[in-house]
Formats: sequence, structure tokens, C-alpha cells
Amino acid sequence: MRAVIFDFDGVIADTEPLHFEGLRRTLADIQITLTEEAYYADYLGFDDRGCILEALRVNRRAISTSLVEDLMVKKATAYMASIKDHLVIFPGVREFVEEAAAAYPIAIASGALRPEIELVLEQIGIRKAFRHITSAEDVTQGKPHPEPFLHALAGLNRHHSGHPLSSTACLVIEDSRPGIRAAKAAGMKVLAVANTHTVQDLHEADAISTSLKETGLNDVRARLWPT
Repeated sequence: MRAVIFDFDGVIADTEPLHFEGLRRTLADIQITLTEEAYYADYLGFDDRGCILEALRVNRRAISTSLVEDLMVKKATAYMASIKDHLVIFPGVREFVEEAAAAYPIAIASGALRPEIELVLEQIGIRKAFRHITSAEDVTQGKPHPEPFLHALAGLNRHHSGHPLSSTACLVIEDSRPGIRAAKAAGMKVLAVANTHTVQDLHEADAISTSLKETGLNDVRARLWPT
């Protein structure tokens, strides 16, 4: 184990309820109803584009680039307005991030937009801990495709001296099934945190924790990279 890559929404920041409400309101403008149950079952882990494309597909709506882009802007605007008043950080995140950053190069690979990520990290005072951030704008294919994690690894390597970091030496921390599948497709090992899914839903991960507050980084390393 030589690097750690974090997902953002659902791992660092408890922002999924805000994403749901922003997406729900945006889709309601075009007469598409999105329930909370459907969001958490079918949309969690996708970036905004993926969520909107899935909603249009499920509801058998015509898809155009202009419509998708317009809905993405509306959703992002609604989300940014709400996050300034409803920031919630998961217990133990600050301590876990600081512990990881002291021992390894760490990065974020997220389907969120860069301004959303930067705003939260600055608010909670851990932005400088991360050597690299991969956001939705940086990739052409979101999770479950491995591109976000491979992009983050390449970003870490640009700032890393010595022997290049490999996928097999990376620990990914995720909370969604698409995220787990993306990380494993990139050749990385995954610790899933049951913040937004049940432990049973996250069974594809290499290890599962109920909270980062209850998770020791050294214990994870010893379990997934036994000597």
C-alpha cells in the first residue's frame, strides 16, 4: 500500500441528501418525478451527467446535448446554493484524512464538480492534505468506468518522486457500488464505508467499515496487504 484515493460525496461529506434534492427539483421542472428511494437505489455513485442521462432514459425522454447540459447547470446551481447552509461531515473523516496524508500521498476521485469539492474541503480545513483532485470535469467517462481512479493515480504520480505508484498499491475508499466497481476495474483495492448503502450492498469491496471513525488505516493495510 503506497497511496490512498478517496471518493468525495458519501465518504468525506454527507452531501448525498443535497444532491438528491437538487436533482429532484431539476427533474421536476421537466415533469420527471424522482423519489428518494429510487435515487439511493439507482443513481448513487453516478456524476450529474450520468444521473440525468439515466433519468431521461428511464422516463423515455428524448436526449439531446443541449437538454443534458441545461439540466446539469440547473442542478449544479441548486446544489451550490444549498451546500453553503447544510454542510455535514461524516464522523472521523478529518482524523482519518490527516492520518492517511501523514503516511501516504492522497487524492480524491469524484463525480462531483470541482467547485463543489473545493468549497467543502476549504470549509472543513483539509484541502491541503490532498495532492490531487479528479473531478467530473477531468474525465470523459464516470464511474463505474475506471477512468476517474486511473486519472487520480496519474495525478498523484505527476507529483511523486521515486518509483511510480501502481494501481495495485492504491487503497480506494468508496461508498457506492459503481464506485467499488470502478476502483476494482482500475486494479485497486477497495474499503467500502456503509454511509449510504448497507453492508450487504457493498459486498464487492475488499473490506467494509461502518464508519471511518471506527477504522484504523494500519489495520486496513495489514488486512489487504498482508506480509
